[in-house]
Amino acid sequence: MRLAPVPAEGAAVLRALRGILDGTGPALGLGMTDAAPRAVPDGTAAVITTSGSTGIPKAVVLGRAALLASAAATAARVGHGPWLLTLPAGYVAGLQVLSRSLLAGHEPVLLEGHFDPAAFAAAARAMPPGSYTSLVPAQLARLLDAADGGDRAVGDALRGFAAILVGGQALPATVRQRAEDAGARIVRTYGATETCGGCVYDGAPLEGVRMRVVDGEVRLAGPVLADGYLDDAALTERTFVRDADGVRWYRTGDAGTIEDGILRIHGRIDNVIVSGGVNISLDRVERIVRDVPGLAGAVVVAVPDERWGEASVIVVARTGAAESAPSSAADAPQLQAARQAVAARLGPHARPARLVLVEQLPTLRSGKPDRAGIRRAVLAQR
Repeated sequence: MRLAPVPAEGAAVLRALRGILDGTGPALGLGMTDAAPRAVPDGTAAVITTSGSTGIPKAVVLGRAALLASAAATAARVGHGPWLLTLPAGYVAGLQVLSRSLLAGHEPVLLEGHFDPAAFAAAARAMPPGSYTSLVPAQLARLLDAADGGDRAVGDALRGFAAILVGGQALPATVRQRAEDAGARIVRTYGATETCGGCVYDGAPLEGVRMRVVDGEVRLAGPVLADGYLDDAALTERTFVRDADGVRWYRTGDAGTIEDGILRIHGRIDNVIVSGGVNISLDRVERIVRDVPGLAGAVVVAVPDERWGEASVIVVARTGAAESAPSSAADAPQLQAARQAVAARLGPHARPARLVLVEQLPTLRSGKPDRAGIRRAVLAQR
């Protein structure tokens, strides 16, 4: 089977995806640096090159059966209908928005380029009842800010969708509560490119998906799993493992627990610093920090510390922040509130050292924070 590199624009991906879904076209190559067509295993739907959470590029091979299973499982959970694309089509979340809409028999609506609340509201008005969309938390927060600022069209748009999937990173509890108060029907999703996108909704696995925790690491199984990594058998073998019963599991690299059948993610296993000889999960610190008013969009990164070896720093944008966001970093009440909240939940050793204000938080094309870029910006200020 041939793999054809495709531009990441929504219209180009949509055209190529039609051929994949009806079995007539070549596999999609998304995010590839090599523009030359090449052979891939039969049944491949797409190869998506992504750096994920590690920053190391990986070419994930997604089978057509897995892509279809994921779309069908989502429809079984939230319903069938047309979808509005607000995410980059070159990433799995955007690709699946297109897949779900086509498989439901509807032409997806494409909202591309710079994300803008007014454009979102205009596109939503043109969608029929029973429509769906998918956002990252930063997009949802921006829409809520616009609605709270008096933009009734944006508020109406949020309430008009049958469901809004939110994933890509942790959704702050304060943002989710604001969305629910605004009348939006939010579904938190968890997954990865290796699982054809979100496969656990509001902590519960989609139909056919299994989850377990082994040595603190979340593992997922089911028909949505990727075939592996292109030209990297060693990484495939390390990441996709079989248990004694022959079941194939994806090792997510995320720390988590399952309580009463509900999955709770605590952060990346490898996103840990050692401060004063104590291990601290930056993801857990960030989740607590984001519940502080004015810090919902904050990112927590590690910096060297002469006394403790490593320390954590809160980074937040001046623009687009809530009205209660700090006007200066020095002795900001938000920093004190964040330190108190972190100390109460994780202990005083985990308290962030300081708060850094930037004009804008850099993001990846997927909409996730560019953590490496944010950390470089913080280090440059030292």
